[in-house]
Amino acid sequence: MNPSALSNERLHGLDAVRGFALLLGVALHAAMSYLPGAELFWVVADGDRSQFLAGGFWWIHSFRMTLFFVLAGFFGRLALQRLGTRNFVRDRGKRIVLPLVSLWWPVLMAIVAVIVWNAWLKNGGTMPAQEPQPPLTMRNFPLTHLWFLYLLAIFYAAMLALRASLRMLDRGGHLQAALDRSVRAIGGPWAPLLLAVPAAIALVSLPIWWHWFGIPTPDTGLIPNPAACVAYGLAFLGGWALQRQPSLLAAQSRRWPLNLALAIAASGACLYLLKLMPTTAPAGDGRIAWGYAFAYAAAGWAWSLALIGLALRFLGGHSPVRRYLADASYWIYIVHLPLTMAVQVAASRYDAPWWVEYPVGLALVLMATLLSYQWLVRRTWIGAWLNGRRVPRPRAAAGGAAPEAA
Repeated sequence: MNPSALSNERLHGLDAVRGFALLLGVALHAAMSYLPGAELFWVVADGDRSQFLAGGFWWIHSFRMTLFFVLAGFFGRLALQRLGTRNFVRDRGKRIVLPLVSLWWPVLMAIVAVIVWNAWLKNGGTMPAQEPQPPLTMRNFPLTHLWFLYLLAIFYAAMLALRASLRMLDRGGHLQAALDRSVRAIGGPWAPLLLAVPAAIALVSLPIWWHWFGIPTPDTGLIPNPAACVAYGLAFLGGWALQRQPSLLAAQSRRWPLNLALAIAASGACLYLLKLMPTTAPAGDGRIAWGYAFAYAAAGWAWSLALIGLALRFLGGHSPVRRYLADASYWIYIVHLPLTMAVQVAASRYDAPWWVEYPVGLALVLMATLLSYQWLVRRTWIGAWLNGRRVPRPRAAAGGAAPEAA
């Protein structure tokens, strides 16, 4: 693949993978009520638990957000190059910060409503006695699943500050050239193993690490946990570097078989150390914990780079369906969680097996969110707000209506 083409053409494959990462989050959350031990960490626990869904949850969670932040860094620098600093700040404020600030409250209230409904059902149609809730603080602020927008805003601000500092301190460009050489050295065939080291150290350094759940989700508190900052911050930097040096991105399209093999091997090592069983017990501090942390972080990077390489290699052409889903994925992810929880609460009242309830529930959530996107978002000011543009309505042509633009 020609590196210059990667910097000049729209990367349809990366658009598709970014949407894929968000939609995988819907599949992951839809599985939560069926995981062993769900009563300890989720709003509702279904009567029928699934080891299969537990394995799927582990696999998706091992790489999904690493992949997302790599792509966020890539597209972030691409937008900065196209818009300039001032317009970039305005654009990110509109499409990242404003959705977080304006949609967080209604999403949280919908989640609380589902929690109350579930408690009412479990208590036979009456509300159980409630303990007083502690006041909101910096440490217990509930960001919900919109935490990724909060972390993105932090990363954008940090990168702009770092970029401005480098320009002031490195007017001759020597430090930047040295950094570029270092990135090229790290970005070789063994990149997933080298990039795994900081995240592994951060994971093992946590006071308590629930190793089945991998990188702790920073969904509570306005001070993100160190492991998430290190792992996802490095992923964001990696995506930024891939956009800065197109030759590195082109190399990933060639190395996808190697990255895929590393991903399978690292995931297999993790599952061997876990004995294929989900656990809510914290990890220890011995060699097994270190080995698992390294293998887990390496798997996240290897899966991410393998999927990016596969997308560049096989999904480079324009597809109306993929583009539509990529555009819709942002809205779907923002609004899906309360609906997903409500479907799980309803399903828990029946005795159907998980292999019936899960696909039906997931299909209902995706259908409802896709329809809401088509009717309420795509061609409205909301679509222009979230996606940066409003898709025009099809205009009637002589002899019939023009086909819908995707």
